[in-house]
Amino acid sequence: MGERTAAGGGKWVDVAPERLERWLANFERRHGAYREQGLTLIAEDGASATFGAPPGVPEGNQLAELIREAQAPRRLGLLLARKGAVAVGVAEGAELVSSKVDTHYVQGRTAAGGWSQQRFARRRVNQAKAAAADGAGIVGRLLLPEVRRLAALVTGGDRLAIDAILAAPPLKEVAALRAERVLEVPEPRHAVLVSAVAGARAVSVLVREP
Repeated sequence: MGERTAAGGGKWVDVAPERLERWLANFERRHGAYREQGLTLIAEDGASATFGAPPGVPEGNQLAELIREAQAPRRLGLLLARKGAVAVGVAEGAELVSSKVDTHYVQGRTAAGGWSQQRFARRRVNQAKAAAADGAGIVGRLLLPEVRRLAALVTGGDRLAIDAILAAPPLKEVAALRAERVLEVPEPRHAVLVSAVAGARAVSVLVREP
């Protein structure tokens, strides 16, 4: 699904739950037979792969259990936010079953100085607060009724915008489900939200080559 450089060496690979068995077979083909040490595979040539539980899946110490849990259907909440755009949804397994996307104008930064700059800065702050309030309202309407059924809340986009939305006191229960994973997404749109479901469900594997 995607790769990114890992701090300290190696790379993170995101694997769809349905492709895990195929991924393991390919890992063995490339690196030779492997042995399991908890959630880490050590191959004959010294390559390693460490698996992380995706959002909503309990941490365990057996790879077979992690794969089974990752492939089981689970209900996830999604919150994507960037500047004045917000997209909220509920996913059942790989399917987005409900969603709402909204855009709220937020003034861009200005190079002007003096009073003009201060006026624009105040306006921008007020617009950002209004956008956060609108986003919190959408989260409340879509996710609060689902909160008892959600395995996790997966967020994406700008952390400050996400934090501002989830800081709303009525969303305390939803915020408590927030997963560590933050998806890298462009400006939230419906198509971006649909694509984010795959990222929310993926199993992240830390691969280090010999």
